Amino acid sequence: MSQTGAPTDPMAARVVQAAARLATDPRGAEAEARRLLQGAPQDPRLLLILGSALRRQGQFRPALSVVAPLARAYPRAANTQYELGMIQLGLEDRAAAADALRRAVALNPDQAEAWRALGDLLFLEGDAEGADTAFLEFARASVTSPALKPAALDIRHGRLEAAAAKLRTHLLRTPNDLDALAMLGGVYVREGRWRDAETLFAHALEAVPDSRANRFSLANALFLQQKAPQGLAEINRLLEADPANPAYRNLQAACLALIGDHAAVNRIYEDLLATYGRQPKIWLNYGHSLRAVGRQEEAVAAYRRSIALAPGLGEAYWSLANLKVVKFTPEEEAAIARMADTPTLADEDRIHLHYAMGKAREDGGRHGEAFDHFARGAALRRARSPYDIEELKGLVSRSRRLFTPDFLDARRDAGSDDDAPIFILGLPRSGSTLVEQILASHSRVEGTMELPDINHMVQDLIRAVPGGTSASYPDLLAELPPARLKALGEDYIARTRVHRVMGRPLFIDKMPNNFQHVGFIRLILPRARIIDARRHPMGACFSAFKQHFALGQDFSYDLTDLGTYYRLYAELMAHFDAVAPGAVYRVIYEDLVEDTEGQVRRLLAACGLPFEAECLEFYRNTRAVRTVSSEQVRRPIFRDGLDQWRHYAPWLAPLAEALGPALEHWRD
Repeated sequence: MSQTGAPTDPMAARVVQAAARLATDPRGAEAEARRLLQGAPQDPRLLLILGSALRRQGQFRPALSVVAPLARAYPRAANTQYELGMIQLGLEDRAAAADALRRAVALNPDQAEAWRALGDLLFLEGDAEGADTAFLEFARASVTSPALKPAALDIRHGRLEAAAAKLRTHLLRTPNDLDALAMLGGVYVREGRWRDAETLFAHALEAVPDSRANRFSLANALFLQQKAPQGLAEINRLLEADPANPAYRNLQAACLALIGDHAAVNRIYEDLLATYGRQPKIWLNYGHSLRAVGRQEEAVAAYRRSIALAPGLGEAYWSLANLKVVKFTPEEEAAIARMADTPTLADEDRIHLHYAMGKAREDGGRHGEAFDHFARGAALRRARSPYDIEELKGLVSRSRRLFTPDFLDARRDAGSDDDAPIFILGLPRSGSTLVEQILASHSRVEGTMELPDINHMVQDLIRAVPGGTSASYPDLLAELPPARLKALGEDYIARTRVHRVMGRPLFIDKMPNNFQHVGFIRLILPRARIIDARRHPMGACFSAFKQHFALGQDFSYDLTDLGTYYRLYAELMAHFDAVAPGAVYRVIYEDLVEDTEGQVRRLLAACGLPFEAECLEFYRNTRAVRTVSSEQVRRPIFRDGLDQWRHYAPWLAPLAEALGPALEHWRD
């Protein structure tokens, strides 16, 4: 009896001690449980410890013989249902395991490990939506602090602003709460504030270097910023501890794709699919990688396999349409139209389906219906990714004020003297991939991809200024001494070296948005070649409008913004033509189509390269191409798409109005 007169449980302390050994010494836990069961052979706590110990040693059949009767006797015991599910997973009885794990979380919604196991199982079975829900519940249930529970619930139900506000308030009081830091980092990832998320995860990881969850989150935040080498460094550390983890390997493949190692990417996906063959998103990613290396038929098969596994996965349909070489069957069009109008469909899937249907209607010559679908998809995307054109107006104005002939002349010898980079910039869908493919077919030039490094360097400079904002740029460049400009140029060369695997003396950085940074490029890399790939504004802008970009072109989902963006881009390029004549070489897409050889010869001469006939047969180049023009540059130049925008002229008045004088003087 206790001092209060209540009966005591003499076995309780021993049960706790035996259970404590499960994680680190399952063999010892088994021995202890068997010893104690001699005195209490029906004690359910000891039987559960025995079953768990056997399961952790891989003895799944003996474990099942212990736990299955226990689960029948105590059907409302959440821990027992969880253990039963884990044993059935070990026996590869996935349906029974899923049932048991669902019973476990229904009985105890805060059982985090059961949610994680259920998420892993659903991922294995290809139920991406169910897996995502389970992982969200795992994240919620993992939060043990009462102070963080309200924010965790907000996150679970998509109330991200409310969750962030609660977490920031909490961190003002307890700035070293690592769980709160990680939660806020997760919110920032979902809000697209990836740099802020990186900072939080890195801080949390400094405090607890062994945290795999924070290291994975940091790697993901780095990947989302296209910082592939840094992301790979974190992922490789995770893989050392858990080499078969599918989430780690999937992120590893995504990072490797960013640095162009598609052979390794394909090997990873093929290996993953051997185990997770019912996972539609792995098939989708595999299709993207196959497309990049020109394996079109296999890419089509991978996309169709993804659709078969997840008929509502809009990105798979859009990926097929975006190949530009596939036409949907009437049955597929009917399925897309039916799904696009499903009220419960996620917005991301609906957006992709509208763009896919727009392409299908365009292929059928039904341009009014096509435009309607493109516009509906664009409106949904714009609501999720708002764009402020005033920021670009301010940047162009400040750039025209700062970059005068005197300013540039005073710094003409300040930057790095490395002449390896060739920058191709302009607007997306203006022929930049074609220009890249032509140059990359030369024996002295290596094609890479759309490199984010210039923008990252600019953002780092802005953050280094006390109170710095986007309005600080480019004026902050006036304060940089020559030695700093040279160091920045050398830093760019070092950052991009990972992409230069062929050892050629010149390499291409084809990031269209770098037109905003021509002045910065001139200061840090004065010997670099800069090529402005330009196309008729109506053709370029409408081609961008009907394209659903994976990332980074938020201006393209509104016709007025598109026209204004093009006009500002043309104004900025005209400014550099005036203050630094010859610094930017312009390639007109229409001229390249009409006089290919003449334009190629002039382009090569502008880059200081001798003519090579291989540049006229660029479509034979087998290099990987990750942009949406990958199929077009694998066949000879064609003029079919030059005037395609004219079919849509009745709906493009807002675009023409916003273009203003650029519509007439776009070649100037």
